[in-house]
Amino acid sequence: MDWQHLTGTAIDFGGTKIAAARLEAGRIVARETAPTLGTGDLTHQIDALADLAATVGWTPGEPVALAVTGRLDAAGMWSAINVDTLTTIDGAPLGAAARKRFGARVIVLNDASASALGEAHFGAGRPYGSIAFVTVSTGIGGGIVLDGLLRRSANGMAGHVGFSTTRHGTSACGSGRWGTVEATASGNAIAAIARARTGDHTLTSRDVFERMRAGEPWASEIVCASAAVVAELFANLDAILGLDAIVLGGGVGLAPGYRELVTRFLDEEPELFRLPILSAELGSDSAFYGALHFALVHGDSGEGRTPRSDMERGPSRGPETTCWKEAE
Repeated sequence: MDWQHLTGTAIDFGGTKIAAARLEAGRIVARETAPTLGTGDLTHQIDALADLAATVGWTPGEPVALAVTGRLDAAGMWSAINVDTLTTIDGAPLGAAARKRFGARVIVLNDASASALGEAHFGAGRPYGSIAFVTVSTGIGGGIVLDGLLRRSANGMAGHVGFSTTRHGTSACGSGRWGTVEATASGNAIAAIARARTGDHTLTSRDVFERMRAGEPWASEIVCASAAVVAELFANLDAILGLDAIVLGGGVGLAPGYRELVTRFLDEEPELFRLPILSAELGSDSAFYGALHFALVHGDSGEGRTPRSDMERGPSRGPETTCWKEAE
């Protein structure tokens, strides 16, 4: 797809940092980053976004593309799914508050969904019609592009692939589920497993990769276990969606050697479940490109639909001692 229409301002609002970029005809001409405010209400957070946008050349009245971690429903309400990674957000009216502060049209999109669009149209996914973008980083997220169109849902759950479960899962997830891919294979999981195994509570996932490259067997086992879980996820996504390729991103996903490990484990699956695994070409910029493309091409189409309520989805049902009971 032609990049020339990509002129505007995009913001990536993450859990630890805010990044803003100004694009002109598809090229990033200015960028700035700042730490995400650790405290403060939504108004203060959005003030920080607006201040950062102004530093890269946003002018009042110009539309803004905003990519954000977490779950966004069709009404523009922003919530956490995993309370271990996004603890203070529960039903915040992000879309409406951002439009009020900017005084302009603000299109809000999940960050992994934005990255999926960016990679599908302008990055590694260009030759393919249907892809998943999966980021393996602090957590594990994703976005789905089918026949060139981003898959969205009224409840904002589409693409949150890290909250699917794995047969290798042995721990609770902050989403409330047990044995999720995120709780088993993410950067946080790699670090937690390494700390428990070594007794060194300062270890990070970056440290584990460095120890693996230094030849320490325990580190290799932990990273390989993560890659095996991600490969299982990829085979499952292909079985469900019939994808052409998967684009892998994130700090862990793009670490040297990790994609090759995932490919090795995926090659152990039956041939029908193997598909190309591509490294994200746009890196952390993919969310800028995808969010701005969505804002300029699709506008706020779909926003305002009534999201499915908990009642419509059906009551939550926990595990039972038996899965079948004879009618009394």
